Amino acid sequence: MTEADLVRAAQAGDRDALIQLLRMIEKSVYKTAYYILKNEQEAMDAAQEALIKVYNKIDTYQEKAKFSTWVQRIVTNICIDLCRKRKETTSIDEHPLPLQDKANVEEEVQLTYMAKDIREAINLLPEQHRTVIVMRYIQDFSYTEIAEALELPLNTVKSHLFRARQQLQKQLLEYQKGGVRV
Repeated sequence: MTEADLVRAAQAGDRDALIQLLRMIEKSVYKTAYYILKNEQEAMDAAQEALIKVYNKIDTYQEKAKFSTWVQRIVTNICIDLCRKRKETTSIDEHPLPLQDKANVEEEVQLTYMAKDIREAINLLPEQHRTVIVMRYIQDFSYTEIAEALELPLNTVKSHLFRARQQLQKQLLEYQKGGVRV
């Protein structure tokens, strides 16, 4: 069954189709929540809340936008609400890459530091810029899908992405030069 078939079946009351649909989207929902909230426990809570909302509101979904865009809007709104409530910043837990081959240790260490620098740079972005970066480059949403999910004009999304990329580039160059990390 395709995603569209599962959505239609779930809307018709097929509980198994709905469960299968939720299992299909749970990883991407958590991933988005984690990158926006920067906290594993909060991301798990937000993802669970989003999945419950999808479960309870599946009958309100209309095929005006892709199902994944509708789900993304739900999880993003939940995360934004949580960010507004806490108004504090925390750092992402470290997830070092495992070293596979001793011959490539130096390369693996460099990749680990690069991944850490990128996560830190993303975390320093303002909320709106961080959200569009996560949606575009982590979740692989198109500009149009991001605009629909965030209910923003397409040009605003493009502007946010442009500014976010500039900020990331500046921050990563600073890291590369050995500058002090904020």
